[in-house]
Amino acid sequence: MIRKQIETLIHDFWENSPENSLNNGRGEKAWDAPLFGYAAGADPLFAQIKSDIGPFYWSPEEAFALAFPESPAPAEELSVVVWILPQTEATLADQSEATKVPAERWARSRDFGEKFNSALRLHVAESLTAAGFSAVAPERLPGFAYQTSDRLGLASNWSERHTAYIAGLGTFGLSDGLITERGKAVRIGSVVVRTVLPVDERPYPDHQSWCLWYAEGRCGACIRRCPPKAITAAGHDKELCYSYIREMTAPYSHATYGTDATSCGLCQVAIPCMRKNPMAGRRPSVPVKKIKSGNSFDST
Repeated sequence: MIRKQIETLIHDFWENSPENSLNNGRGEKAWDAPLFGYAAGADPLFAQIKSDIGPFYWSPEEAFALAFPESPAPAEELSVVVWILPQTEATLADQSEATKVPAERWARSRDFGEKFNSALRLHVAESLTAAGFSAVAPERLPGFAYQTSDRLGLASNWSERHTAYIAGLGTFGLSDGLITERGKAVRIGSVVVRTVLPVDERPYPDHQSWCLWYAEGRCGACIRRCPPKAITAAGHDKELCYSYIREMTAPYSHATYGTDATSCGLCQVAIPCMRKNPMAGRRPSVPVKKIKSGNSFDST
């Protein structure tokens, strides 16, 4: 199955699945049309992530072996398919007006929209496997969980953001969010498949190239958008961020909108990288020292 067939598989599910819904009684999709990227299972950056985060982090080869213990595959026989699901214009507009707690559409996209994303992960993995290309969605494996990295604190054993970075889909911003060609207000999914697909080159020199803060020494809009001040010039304080979600935005969203998933996302909207890569067609105007932040491609 070639890349075009995989993209048609994903796009058709996005277009036709009733699960791609905000469930707000208006027939609104949770997401705009997806973007796609591809990485080699043997890309050395997967090993770098594992080294940075810790031994509990899965490489594509390890995730595949967990799903297919009787027929594991070497990394060289694997590819990683990644997709980006951008927020809709209506959701972006509503969330841009919010200042302390998420707008209803945003909370619904985080709950029902991510449930759709989880269904999409399984649909892609199961469809590829049925077609003769064994595949697994690492985020849907029974062992997927958050653990504590000695170096980086709270971390999962498969990162959709870092996988998307490897697949050429975007770079990290000051808030640790991934800035894609459709901006930072996105969700991400991926599967590991046993076939060798043409991969996408990374159209950036490093992991922070599309962030105005790092590339030009200006912006900081996400700092001003963060109610608990979890984003500063020093980067993203994950514990402070998650505390605000647990104590403020998640209870509010559940009580007000009836949603279950945690949500905030205020730092992803009303900023230059909300809808686009703000560095598209530009070169960094000043050298900016990369600072240590919460993602696993920290510079020293």
